[in-house]
Amino acid sequence: MAHPEGTEASEYGPPVSAREHGPGPSAPGRERTRGGGPLTAREVELMNAYWRACNYLAVGMIYLQDNPLLSRPLVPKDVKHRLLGHWGASPALSFTWVHLNRLIVEQNLDVIFVAGPGHGAPGVLGPVYLEGTYSEVYPDKSQDAEGMRKFFKQFSFPGHIGSHVTPETPGSIHEGGELGYSLSHAYGMAFDNPDLIVACVVGDGEAETGPLATAWHSNKFINPVRDGAVLPILNLNGYKIANPTILARISPEELEALFVGYGYKPYFVEGSDPAQMHQKMAETLERAVEDIRAVQKKARLTDTPTRPRWPMIILRSPKGWTGPKELDGHRLEGSWRSHQVPFGDVRGNPAHLKALEDWMRSYRPEELFDVEGRLMPELRSLAPKGNRRMSANPHANGGLLRKALRLPDFRDYAVKVGTRGTTLHENTRPLGEFLRDIMRDNPTTFRVFGPDETASNRLQALYEVTGKTWMSALLPEDADGGHLARDGRVMEMLSEHTLLGWLEGYLLTGRHGLFHTYEAFAHVVDSMFNQHAKWLDISKNHVKWRAPVASENILLSSTVWRQDHNGFSHQDPGFIDLVTNKSGSVTRIYLPPDANTLLVVADQCLRSTDCVNVIVADKQKHLQFTSIDEAVAHCAKGLGIWKRASTDEDAEPDVIMACCGDVATQEALAAASILRARAPQLKLRFINVVDLFKLQSSAEHPHGSTQRELESLFPPGKPIIFSFHGYASLIHKLAYRYIDNRDLHVHGYREKGNINTPFELAILNDTSRFHLVIDVIDRVPGLHAKAGHLKEEMRNAILDNLAYAHEHGRDRPEIADWTWPD
Repeated sequence: MAHPEGTEASEYGPPVSAREHGPGPSAPGRERTRGGGPLTAREVELMNAYWRACNYLAVGMIYLQDNPLLSRPLVPKDVKHRLLGHWGASPALSFTWVHLNRLIVEQNLDVIFVAGPGHGAPGVLGPVYLEGTYSEVYPDKSQDAEGMRKFFKQFSFPGHIGSHVTPETPGSIHEGGELGYSLSHAYGMAFDNPDLIVACVVGDGEAETGPLATAWHSNKFINPVRDGAVLPILNLNGYKIANPTILARISPEELEALFVGYGYKPYFVEGSDPAQMHQKMAETLERAVEDIRAVQKKARLTDTPTRPRWPMIILRSPKGWTGPKELDGHRLEGSWRSHQVPFGDVRGNPAHLKALEDWMRSYRPEELFDVEGRLMPELRSLAPKGNRRMSANPHANGGLLRKALRLPDFRDYAVKVGTRGTTLHENTRPLGEFLRDIMRDNPTTFRVFGPDETASNRLQALYEVTGKTWMSALLPEDADGGHLARDGRVMEMLSEHTLLGWLEGYLLTGRHGLFHTYEAFAHVVDSMFNQHAKWLDISKNHVKWRAPVASENILLSSTVWRQDHNGFSHQDPGFIDLVTNKSGSVTRIYLPPDANTLLVVADQCLRSTDCVNVIVADKQKHLQFTSIDEAVAHCAKGLGIWKRASTDEDAEPDVIMACCGDVATQEALAAASILRARAPQLKLRFINVVDLFKLQSSAEHPHGSTQRELESLFPPGKPIIFSFHGYASLIHKLAYRYIDNRDLHVHGYREKGNINTPFELAILNDTSRFHLVIDVIDRVPGLHAKAGHLKEEMRNAILDNLAYAHEHGRDRPEIADWTWPD
């Protein structure tokens, strides 16, 4: 049978796992220990001692605030009042770390460590401290007894660090507080990092999440010619917080078939005896790295990127490995009871205090640390040096490696606007041309990520310089507009979780990118956004040694007001509401009204660091309102008066017509044109908002406004009719401090919609030009009585346009083809 291009059996590998392979040969000059394996007896002894030190530190972090070396018997006051932390995953994390260190030293590897079970922070913090990096970054946590005491006490302690692998942890690049994103982050880190190996430990609880389950497919997007490698290490310890894990309870055959089906070559390391497990892990890691290097060497020598079976490791070890077997008649090691704190009530229960001391002494700390609390020299020598330490690898502090993008002049892509409000253009198409040339000029540091919607969102100019990354089968018909390419840099997969995870990993290791999606489906990654914003907030404001990374740029297109054809399920502008809940120091929201303001905003966002920039811009044809110079000035201010639509110059306004968003701006301008013609005596001030946070107080957001600035634009006591892209409540939430809500009347999306015409959708949500005119009439003192006939015309127009849409299936030409009358 013929194989589709790129899936030849010799490259892809037969559908078998590493279980079928026997032990490999010993390294030259080494004698196997009894039972086989690449390690000498002395190496096993030293590595196990280092691991014991890691486990000792992990227990100390969870329980102790004093007496770190057990230089005297434990007493209740040595123990913390509140016992917090997660022991269960920690031993396997440090076990893996110790073995990776061995290969880093022997082969001079460039490796970073991703801890999917981020709750197992003690299993990461221990080796970070032993390598000396923690003390270098935090000198008060020195490599001695006093430093160790502070190191123990600070863990999960008020005013210090949390119980996850937080941004404060050197070498951390993924907190893991919320499970599911470790693997997609890891693959994002590997893209365009040809010498890097990302060791990603996946917890078996995390493996039950949807984002993680989909992220296994990321192996189909790694190009061995130009990318690094991800080595997934699935740790099956059997339990979550109070339940067994699914993958630990299925049959070995089913487990193996699952990962062979995902396209991996799974290696199995299983057991609980430390000496045997050290040999198994050492041999398996050697094989996995050998597989990785063989694949890369062949691909790079021939410059033929085909998809291999990348290796992975399934590490089956007990939950709470090396901890107490049982206590008070309950099993601890190998049980869900070891997930967090294996046993409590240590200060008040002498039996538990003794159990804790026996447990800690079982690691024989006197063999690991000298009397001053320093790790023994023969153990210190096991760790890599300098930046080869995973805890000090610059890839894990990607801002150190970040270089500014080479950006063309956005003015070169501007839409030429003659008479304002009369030219139609797709707002995102010039952005696609801008991104195309950014991609061309930054061929190893910039990627665009989106779920099968690059062309749909009018960004297809990218395909003039690159294709869509595709390492799977290629069929003849793909050549006809498929834009698939082994060396493509547009990342498409129908999983927003995986895409955003890739982007975040890419950014955190010092590169740049943009994620785009349909506006309504940005909610799929609500929680991912939350976690990344929190990471940036801590890194930017509390961890000064972390260098700034490029901002996460999110383009929301195919927006609510032009989802009339897809219907109700595609209508939801609420992602920006979520963004406003996060720290103002790391969040930005822009709603450019036309193509030129979108270009200006995109340039600003791509130059920024340590933020999440959300841009809302529809892809359909819209009227163009600003020249490029006007767009630059308007975006610099963030909001401002549009003189051409206002009638209040040198006078006090009767009403303010404000707007934010492309369709919202067009409807507001149409309403203003009606009022200019039919109520010429009305003093109307027209304000457009492009930077949404300009409505907030400057005390709450760095882009916010002062009270004087907002009151000069929105004079107190004057009615404000606000045409808004999203949910009306968001404007009230942002503006409440300086704008009286009694003056503020917001028209926004009200969850009314189905298969509608665009203008029918506006009518159903009271955002049409006719509704805006009616609201002005009702709110301006004296106008209500004078403009009764105009109001009646507006009410009739609403009914007439609804009837027309239902009869003809389209909007009236005078609505669909409306232009600014000046």
